[in-house]
Amino acid sequence: MFIPAAQSAYRTLRKTQPRVRLNFLFKNGYSSKVEYKPIRSVLVANRGEIAIRVFRACTELGIKSVAVYSEQDKMHMHRQKADESYIVGKGLPPVEAYLNIPELIRVCKENDVDAVHPGYGFLSERSDFAQAVIDAGLRFIGPSPDVVQKMGDKVAARVAAIEAGVPIVPGTDGPVTTKEEALEFCKKHGLPVIFKAAYGGGGRGMRVVRKMEDVEESFQRASSEAKAAFGNGAMFIEKFIERPRHIEVQLLGDKAGNVVHLYERDCSVQRRHQKVVEIAPAPRLPIEIRDKMTEAAVRLARHVGYENAGTVEFLCDESGNFYFIEVNARLQVEHTVTEEITGIDLVQSQIRIAEGMTLPELGYTQDKIVPRGYAIQCRVTTEDPANDFQPNTGRLEVFRSGEGMGIRLDSASAYAGAIISPYYDSLLVKVISHASDLQSSASKMNRALREFRIRGVKTNIPFLLNVLENQKFLHGVLDTYFIDEHPQLFKFKPSLNRAQKLLNYMGEVLVNGPQTPLATTLKPAIVTPHVPEVPLVTEPPKGLREVLVTGGPEAFAKEVRNRKELLLMDTTFRDAHQSLLATRVRSHDLLKISPYVSHNFSNLYSLENWGGATFDVALRFLHECPWERLEEMRKRIPNIPFQMLLRGANAVGYTSYPDNVVYKFCELAVQTGMDIFRVFDSLNYLPNLILGMEAAGKAGGVVEAAISYTGDVSDPKRTKYDLKYYTNLADELVKAGTHVLCIKDMAGLLKPEAARLLITAIRDKHPDIPIHIHTHDTSGAGVASMLACAKAGADVVDVAVDSMSGMTSQPSMGAVVASLQGTPLDTNLDLRTVSEYSAYWEQTRNLYAPFECTTTMRSGNADVYLNEIPGGQYTNLQFQAFSLGLGDFFEDVKKAYREANLLLGDIIKVTPSSKVVGDLAQFMVQNNLTADQVLERAEELSFPKSVVEYLQGSIGIPHGGFPEPLRSRVLKDMPRIEGRPGAELQDLDFDKLKKELKESHSCISNRDVMSAALYPQVTNDFLNFREKYGPVDKLDTRIFLTGPKVGEEFDVPLERGKTLSVKALAVSADLKPNGIREVFFELNGQLRAVHILDKEAVKEIHVHPKANKSNKSEVGAPMPGTVIDIRVQVGDKVEKGQPLVVLSAMKMEMVVQSPLAGVVKKLEIANGTKLEGEDLIMIIE
Repeated sequence: MFIPAAQSAYRTLRKTQPRVRLNFLFKNGYSSKVEYKPIRSVLVANRGEIAIRVFRACTELGIKSVAVYSEQDKMHMHRQKADESYIVGKGLPPVEAYLNIPELIRVCKENDVDAVHPGYGFLSERSDFAQAVIDAGLRFIGPSPDVVQKMGDKVAARVAAIEAGVPIVPGTDGPVTTKEEALEFCKKHGLPVIFKAAYGGGGRGMRVVRKMEDVEESFQRASSEAKAAFGNGAMFIEKFIERPRHIEVQLLGDKAGNVVHLYERDCSVQRRHQKVVEIAPAPRLPIEIRDKMTEAAVRLARHVGYENAGTVEFLCDESGNFYFIEVNARLQVEHTVTEEITGIDLVQSQIRIAEGMTLPELGYTQDKIVPRGYAIQCRVTTEDPANDFQPNTGRLEVFRSGEGMGIRLDSASAYAGAIISPYYDSLLVKVISHASDLQSSASKMNRALREFRIRGVKTNIPFLLNVLENQKFLHGVLDTYFIDEHPQLFKFKPSLNRAQKLLNYMGEVLVNGPQTPLATTLKPAIVTPHVPEVPLVTEPPKGLREVLVTGGPEAFAKEVRNRKELLLMDTTFRDAHQSLLATRVRSHDLLKISPYVSHNFSNLYSLENWGGATFDVALRFLHECPWERLEEMRKRIPNIPFQMLLRGANAVGYTSYPDNVVYKFCELAVQTGMDIFRVFDSLNYLPNLILGMEAAGKAGGVVEAAISYTGDVSDPKRTKYDLKYYTNLADELVKAGTHVLCIKDMAGLLKPEAARLLITAIRDKHPDIPIHIHTHDTSGAGVASMLACAKAGADVVDVAVDSMSGMTSQPSMGAVVASLQGTPLDTNLDLRTVSEYSAYWEQTRNLYAPFECTTTMRSGNADVYLNEIPGGQYTNLQFQAFSLGLGDFFEDVKKAYREANLLLGDIIKVTPSSKVVGDLAQFMVQNNLTADQVLERAEELSFPKSVVEYLQGSIGIPHGGFPEPLRSRVLKDMPRIEGRPGAELQDLDFDKLKKELKESHSCISNRDVMSAALYPQVTNDFLNFREKYGPVDKLDTRIFLTGPKVGEEFDVPLERGKTLSVKALAVSADLKPNGIREVFFELNGQLRAVHILDKEAVKEIHVHPKANKSNKSEVGAPMPGTVIDIRVQVGDKVEKGQPLVVLSAMKMEMVVQSPLAGVVKKLEIANGTKLEGEDLIMIIE
């Protein structure tokens, strides 16, 4: 900003010195008279960081600074940094506003401006602008119009270079304006060639062509870019030098004919011919070549009468030959590194030279200019390096810069809340480091870039960091192929960006409601469950897992069988909440209590905590990775065996999978921390069961083969599933090699007397095999049945902690523990510990009020002995009945369930067979059908999909076969599966699946691949959610479900030593025109705002549709921009890779190519349409 006191002192100093007129001989166009005339005010005919750079120099010199700005830049920082600012180009396109010479002159004349600084780009190399400034009686801070014209015309510059004895590259004699001329030159001189804008630089309008068929298209694109950037599409063509270094020499000349060089810069690290990283001085450049190059640059400058700052650019080949490229008759973006190594302020020097001061007066003689150390400049741009550096626009949600010793930042709109528009260059900030040597300078730069935190737009910082860590770069081994030949530069570790993603999630919940469906209208309680303390230093006591780890599954089974006490498996972490809370308990709450369980329940047989429905619910509704849950639980509970539910050949899915999927799943589960696999089949179909057993056993897990129990072995009238049926199954499973035998009573049908009969019969036949019993307490007789099992010889029974037990869950842990105290079967668990554990879950359960089974179920019910509904399904069916408006008819649903079961042949009922019965029951109630009517009308009814697939044999063959004539009537001529459903499936290609996932998602692990093998769409949705909203599993449950309350402060622990402090501030009442609401937070004491699309409000507003990234038929905009050319129409056939549309943004044009072959079905654009990133362009079938 302008400092009045400094200006006053400077003006006083100038008044004490008379104007000096120096006489020189006329030579090389230099004036023979040099008059010193102070400048009082400077207008910068530019924008962004270079405008601010000049303003700062003016302020330091006591000169008033004047800015101009376009309508699109009215909120831009550069106009606020000047003493005065004026709008230009009203009604003009964004770039043209800064190219309007008459208006710029008018602003100068109307506001007492003395001089004009052009910056770089825009009009900086337009001689007609320089002349217009001078004709208006103003001073142009730069070379004379004649020199600007001569050096800006690449042909004239080449002629001058030849006259000055400077080596040149073969090229056209003059500007080329047609593709025919370009083609003719290429045919005559051969390829490769390079097209360059004849009237501008900076990489705009530049193309390298290596194939003759690409000449015309490349010329048109380059010419179009040049015209948009510089107002003239004429091109210059020259032979392309392979493997050159790009070296440029910085010059300063005065009006008296003095010229000095400020040494050279290496600009070889380029992308699309635009400099990305610049170094001064050029590393590993032999002194003799440097001296020849700088001498040639000075010689050329003197030859043309150059004054002010400028740069001579050369290509230097591997042999040390160098060739003149061009002269940049202006300040350059990378002037900063020269300033750092020489200590000379180039912008102030420009102004002083324009005032009439000579280089000797400024103290700039060649002998006094000595480079010190190395400086590096990195251009941080809003471009996505992982997506071909496509420009990224939007709002800077977060901006935190890197600073410190040896770091300089030149920027403009680099602050939180700034809007990065598609209208101008993508440069965000220039970061400059300076140190004694190249490696130290690179180290400072690396550190500074890592300190940056930029959210809301993507930047090239990950790419720059890779460059800075490349060994060739650190040793200065560079040429213009550096980026092309180092593909590892494009391997990025994705930014976690966890804080901003979580704010977006919470904003989404506050604006659009819960992001996981809530089963009831109840809200989570405002409660923080008390977590009992555990010793921080001591290790937890050793448990049965040590036996398993050291001795293997056989030793583990033997130890279990030898134990005298009754062992317990705690189902609280899985089946209990599946039954009572719709499987919705989150890892967040499980992990909190895990250390307590580890220290106080080390003598458990196992902890059931994974598999079954918890797997897909975690992905589908809780938006968390089930594999991460297992891994984190294992870290906190290293001593207790983990147990999971494996649905035989169905793994943890609801259908059949290729065998290698089941084997791979078990292998990965063991690697992640699983120990015991309870393997069952929903129909007790042995081929499915044995496949799961083999997969679990091969993975190194304990195989606990389960017999699914139904019927009543104590009732002699129930003959289908009698005692012999179960003992025969037990024989087969023991023969197949199970380590533990399980009776899985999923509906709680095992009455105490039946338990005594069944366990006694199996124990008599298999005295050495551990027997494990699972039941549900739906009838209320669960504790009695488990005690009967224990007395009959069972080794393990399933229980749930008291506050999570009863009803459709498992029997009470406390009740079983208390009942056996002082007996030979005493569990050796402390009832007080159980009570403390229960207290945690009693409080935690209140957080899950929206899923609470007691909303519709007040108690258990012994009618389960009639309808035989499994525990978890009992709860779910009741919820479903209420959601379908059948709440008053739930008794009818239960009766229909019994009828449906008999219709289907009285089958074993456990997921997925239980779903078949449940779907048929609800179908019957909804359509008011009796069992007889279903059978009679079977050929005309449209049955649920699960029923049809069951009858086809898709989940196996039931005991006693399929029901006839129902099966034949329903299926008619549909195909039937004979034998094990998965036996004929081809192995899944995991590598192919991983490759497909990587096409849509940035970071894919083998766990993600496994999840996708089981649940393709669910996993894809989860991955998209995770990429958008981050680790939502770190949020407290109430906040995850319903969002924070306005004004609420809370912490979010991300990992050890990293905790976010968040406060929800407000949700804006005003809706933006595009349907966005702003949500305000305070994060770690700093204001943050996120923009959330209001999905209800937007229904009444037209918003351009977005492309679905998972649907390849939908072609989205790869970057924000304006449509300037549409190459296809609806109905056109297109091939993969065919150009479809041309977009323009940030003065760069991009051709959008077809991702597949097909036919254009729909166009969502027209010429001139302004698009955001990922906006839908067209649909191709």
